[in-house]
Amino acid sequence: MPRPSPPSTVQEARQALGKRLREIRKDAGLTARALAAAAGWHESKSSRLESGATPPSDKDIWVWTRICHAEDQAADLIATARGIDGMYVEWRRVESAGLKRVQESVVPLFERTHWFRFYQSQVMPGLLQTQDYTEAILKTVVALRDAPGDIGEAVAARMSRQSVLHRGGRRFAFLIEEWVLRTVIGSRNTMLNQLGHLIGITAAPSVSLGVIPMGAVRGNAWPCESFSIYDEKEVAGELVSASLTVTRPSEIAEYTRTFTELAAIAAYGAPARKLITGAIDSLG
Repeated sequence: MPRPSPPSTVQEARQALGKRLREIRKDAGLTARALAAAAGWHESKSSRLESGATPPSDKDIWVWTRICHAEDQAADLIATARGIDGMYVEWRRVESAGLKRVQESVVPLFERTHWFRFYQSQVMPGLLQTQDYTEAILKTVVALRDAPGDIGEAVAARMSRQSVLHRGGRRFAFLIEEWVLRTVIGSRNTMLNQLGHLIGITAAPSVSLGVIPMGAVRGNAWPCESFSIYDEKEVAGELVSASLTVTRPSEIAEYTRTFTELAAIAAYGAPARKLITGAIDSLG
């Protein structure tokens, strides 16, 4: 199966790193051919590294900087390259170590975040899921992506993660498309319990829950991939085949603007609860 192409933001970061490597080579007075010969590489490898077509390994960077007498820049370049690798991570890769580990991997991020903003166009936000709903979601993950079957441990880890909702000094804003309420995950009873739990969550003082009605005039607030904003420092996006981490301030600002536009057409309070009870009624 061919590997999916990384999104443009990752490719741009790789190209920027390649530009830095090219500048280091030119500062050393070397041609791409001379550097490749000194490294024992085919000349095309140097070109691929400089263009961003091929991400450099740690060893590639050490060799490059040694030949160019720029060893003092190696550590920073390696850190940059590793950061780019972490921006785009295929689900199959991150899930290969177990679903429990995936759930636990975000705990440090949750611990240091004080303002959480979540937009979900696919399923209930993880922090608002019931145990049965989470179990149904993870069973689907195992079936579709051949992930390890440690579902019980992963469900327990996600439920434990929800304790962050009840700690002081934090704010949570959730936006959910109405069709998420009406998409039956697991079974009818699973959805009834999940929707009832959602109504209870709206009473929490630190939680804002907005539901975007299916009949809302969208304007600029088009539905998009699900994403989470952590303070003003990081955005996590959910793609079909991978997770995307954004840390560039200009891109975080774009997601923040998108969240604001979506929030403007959402229903809150009693109107939101009416949409939830409507979804409950549709289940009979």
